[in-house]
Amino acid sequence: MNSVKIKSALISVYYKDGLEPLVRELQKQGVTFYSTGGTQTFLEGLGADVVAVDKVTDYPSIFGGRVKTLHPKIFGGILHRRNHEQDQQEVQQFEIPAIDLVIVDLYPFEETVAAGASEEDTIEKIDIGGISLIRAAAKNFQDVLIVSSREQYGEVVELLQAKEGSTDLTDRKRFAAKAFDVSSHYDTHIFRYLSQEQELAPAFKQSERQSQTLRYGENPHQNGTFYGNLEELFDKLNGKELSYNNLVDVDAAVLLMEEFSEQPAVAILKHTNACGVAVADSLNQAYLNALACDPVSAFGGVIITNKTVDLATAEELNKLFFEVLIAPAYDQDALDLLKGKKNRILLRQKPFQLPNKLFKTLLNGVIEQDKDAATETAADFKTVTDRAPSQEEVEGLEFALKVCKHTKSNTIVLAKGNQLLASGVGQTSRVDALRQAIEKAKSFGFNLQGSVMASDAFFPFPDCVEIAAEAGITAVVQPGGSIKDQDSIDACNARNMAMVMTGVRHFKH
Repeated sequence: MNSVKIKSALISVYYKDGLEPLVRELQKQGVTFYSTGGTQTFLEGLGADVVAVDKVTDYPSIFGGRVKTLHPKIFGGILHRRNHEQDQQEVQQFEIPAIDLVIVDLYPFEETVAAGASEEDTIEKIDIGGISLIRAAAKNFQDVLIVSSREQYGEVVELLQAKEGSTDLTDRKRFAAKAFDVSSHYDTHIFRYLSQEQELAPAFKQSERQSQTLRYGENPHQNGTFYGNLEELFDKLNGKELSYNNLVDVDAAVLLMEEFSEQPAVAILKHTNACGVAVADSLNQAYLNALACDPVSAFGGVIITNKTVDLATAEELNKLFFEVLIAPAYDQDALDLLKGKKNRILLRQKPFQLPNKLFKTLLNGVIEQDKDAATETAADFKTVTDRAPSQEEVEGLEFALKVCKHTKSNTIVLAKGNQLLASGVGQTSRVDALRQAIEKAKSFGFNLQGSVMASDAFFPFPDCVEIAAEAGITAVVQPGGSIKDQDSIDACNARNMAMVMTGVRHFKH
């Protein structure tokens, strides 16, 4: 297996935490250390004999530390091929020391960007020497072991202990792959930082190094993995692990709840569509109103709120079987009650900024788009009928439009005040979506007289207006844009309905 005994190691790291056990193990193996600057001081503090890199290169660190290890004697020590006659002759000729192990991490570029540092400070955190050492050692995995992250220290200690200071080719190749993962991730984030507001040729680059294996994918016969750091977004307070489908619904819930911030709001989702949404003066009432919309579909759903869950709300929630509850906070007595069911997932949502770009795989590539950040309000409404909507109708139209934006096309959303009455979702015909919504609303006892309707796209025919009027719906919001808009406007006027247009379509596929 091409076993190589580690006799020398170059160590140059930004983070020193966790390094000591690895250094101690290398000391036991009698390894020669090469190092620079702060890492050299750290190693010497552990009692290690260290050869300074500038003693090997006969060249000092220059440009404020920008150039330290970038020298043929260092890179030659890493890259020369041990079984290559010409390489070995040049090693002797130029007095190049062999380096069998490279332990390097990178300047904290991502962290610096996240902290809002100036461009000057951020650019200084673009690592040059470290990334070069990582690539060189990874390329020569036939002879060299590369340790490219502090997360790998424990694994390396175990490896050296098990193999008495040696490594096999399979070990070195595995760590080389990890190294290129580190370097590609690093470069991706540098590219994304420098390409902001730049007119560059389109390039799709995304890198998420954290991952967790899910129980399965969309169905039990499919494998599933989440790439990202959920702990940045949520504190998980109770329950089993989130599944693939849970995550898809949680994403939809969070995006929908972004539309509501001031008054208490609750949304209940099933298969990414809202089956209940309401805004009220209290969280408890908002939940009861949302549940009334479709208590059948709410079973096993995902629930989200924008306010602290109190005991009164928790007592009502506790009567329903649901998979996930998301809230910005929980009163302790409410949390204690809700934790009574061990599998119930309780998430505390942290303040965070969601990405402004969305993408997914499609065919043999990826499609990317801007996040749909448009939300129309009364100020964007253009009244096109003889009758303008009343203030109460305007509030209902604004509410319905927010829900409509996050519902699968073709969709029709029916609302009254700040309560979702029903929606027709994912239909191939807008007429079918409307009929589905009306039937659902009536099946749960809602009187549609005086309710409002939102559509995700224009009406090419007056049929939806005619059906809506028969059900008691009195006001409509839609984007407009059909060459036959006037037919629907005329149908509204004939029935004393109000219609407003926004000029903005919200298809969701």
